[in-house]
Amino acid sequence: MARLLVLDLDGTLVDSSRDIADSVNAALRRLAPSAAEIPLDRILGFVGEGARLLVERSLDEARIALDADLALATYLDCYRERLLATTRLYPGVSEALAGLAAAGTTLAVLTNKPGDMSRTILEGLGVASRFARVLGAGDVPARKPDPKGLLELLHELAVPAEAAWLVGDSATDVLTARAASVRVAGAAWGFHPAGLRAAGPDRMLAHPAELSQLAAA
Repeated sequence: MARLLVLDLDGTLVDSSRDIADSVNAALRRLAPSAAEIPLDRILGFVGEGARLLVERSLDEARIALDADLALATYLDCYRERLLATTRLYPGVSEALAGLAAAGTTLAVLTNKPGDMSRTILEGLGVASRFARVLGAGDVPARKPDPKGLLELLHELAVPAEAAWLVGDSATDVLTARAASVRVAGAAWGFHPAGLRAAGPDRMLAHPAELSQLAAA
């Protein structure tokens, strides 16, 4: 049996798409009041490799020539204001987590979102206690697809790579798992279904209820 499931956050556990997009556009308006709004689908294409790259790509899309670090600070301020405005667990996630916990499967989160924000979201949605560890940007020295965070979780939770799965919605998650010799399952309900399938995860999941199949795999 798989002893550990490591889950991505955005696009896997939670649908945070509207809050992220609204925060990006709010930050751009603060920095350049005449900036045109970037559509949701375009912003989602920029998500998954950390907030700085999200901001850099958004600045390029809006054709705004500003310092990326300055813009990042503004974006993070805007995002902190609306972390839980519309963000919700995907349907079926709460039930799936409860079932896995009852079965004795250890759960953890590995995300490129800042760790403090990630924990605030999970606490606000009432599921933080389901996870043995929640690691995000600032908690580990490198972001996915670098495997350092995943390897740290395996070490701290004393689980060998062959007894774990990483579950995510993007090619970044597939690359992270491969680099740590961990099996990887794709969340087809997430932000990047096409890129995820192209990356070739070991298994595709159509619904969060299928997470229980990994614990028995």
